[in-house]
Amino acid sequence: MNSFGRILRLTTFGESHGVAIGGVLDGYPSGIEIDEAYVRSEMQRRRPGQSAVTTSRNESDEVEFLSGIFEGRSTGTPIAFIIRNTNNRSADYGNLSEVFRPSHADYVYEQKYGIRDYRGGGRSSARETAVRVCAGALAKLALRQLGITVQAYTSQVGDIAIENNYSAHNLNLVESNVVRCPDPVAAAAMEQLILDVKRSGDTVGGIVSCVAKGVPIGLGEPLYDKLSARLAQAMLSINAAKGFEYGNGFASVVGRGSQQNDIFIKGEGGITTRTNNSGGIQGGISNGQDIYFRVAFKPVATVLMEQSTVNKTGEEVTVAARGRHDPCVVPRAVPVVEAMTALTLLDFYLLSQSTGTL
Repeated sequence: MNSFGRILRLTTFGESHGVAIGGVLDGYPSGIEIDEAYVRSEMQRRRPGQSAVTTSRNESDEVEFLSGIFEGRSTGTPIAFIIRNTNNRSADYGNLSEVFRPSHADYVYEQKYGIRDYRGGGRSSARETAVRVCAGALAKLALRQLGITVQAYTSQVGDIAIENNYSAHNLNLVESNVVRCPDPVAAAAMEQLILDVKRSGDTVGGIVSCVAKGVPIGLGEPLYDKLSARLAQAMLSINAAKGFEYGNGFASVVGRGSQQNDIFIKGEGGITTRTNNSGGIQGGISNGQDIYFRVAFKPVATVLMEQSTVNKTGEEVTVAARGRHDPCVVPRAVPVVEAMTALTLLDFYLLSQSTGTL
């Protein structure tokens, strides 16, 4: 499947070292003012080559809109766009055509399709997430009219972690450092850890936390299309994502139900809850509280050191990656997490309205 969403449906195409990557966003509501400068700024947050803690591949990631926008507004028809690949070095991957890199998609792609594009991982490359960020920026523009905001940030790199409660941090500081952590002291330590790992030719993982504010009550469907389940699907579809939890998540197993139940109270605006241990979702449906969750990302599989593997004939060989790779995916994953959250929330909002306009 190369598509995501029900009413708001994103279909992506392209490979890491192809001419371009791109997407078609169908079901996007009409009449939304498309701020292309904002879209460009979101793309810059994800683009490679932005700092010493990311890959040195230097793509501008300029978006070319092909349809669906007229006189600066969405028309309600499919929005098609491309992002050209301008700084790929396919020669760096010539030694990988006959071998399977550890923990990559090489082997399973070869078995499933009988052919694979070994240049930078082809379709399995995180390069595809640039398309998601573009579509997510468009979704954010629509959500902005509904008073819904989405903010993600780096909350852990390796063993360096910050307070788990998002309200304890000034999220306005997220873009003030290259690792996108709202705690300046922890951010400096995270940056140094990534640089140390990079110098050794290795990689390190981490956690991206995210909070969505202003989400109305009623988004999500019972049972098989829960909002929490769709958010999990969205997050776990991102390259290198290994875990998802919302609300108290896995920490909830150590308490009692009486301690973690969100007690209903009468608030100024009506019925609300005293706490938000549920993470803004109950029974798979948004309850009007902030939605918050965390996504765990593994260390990038491409390490710049020799590792044992096998080639296509099963012969044991060693492989050492060349090329340009992220020593830690987390800082660039922050805008990707936001994008997938925005697409999911807007899709459910449009579903709840049973119409294509806001």
